[in-house]
Amino acid sequence: MARNNQLVVPQARMAMDQLKYEVAQQLGIHLPADGYYGNMQTREMGQIGGNITRRLIQIAEQQLGGR
Repeated sequence: MARNNQLVVPQARMAMDQLKYEVAQQLGIHLPADGYYGNMQTREMGQIGGNITRRLIQIAEQQLGGR
């Protein structure tokens, strides 16, 4: 079931996409150029999503900590 997640700040879409590709590259996962993820394994997508969440929490903690 596909979800249409909307960003609170629409201008952040490019940064989120960049983060997605960065995390996938670090994990050694190739994302399809056509943007269709239907042939990707659930495990791979979960790894990418989990690492994105981890990275976003780190960024928020740094900002809250005044770094």
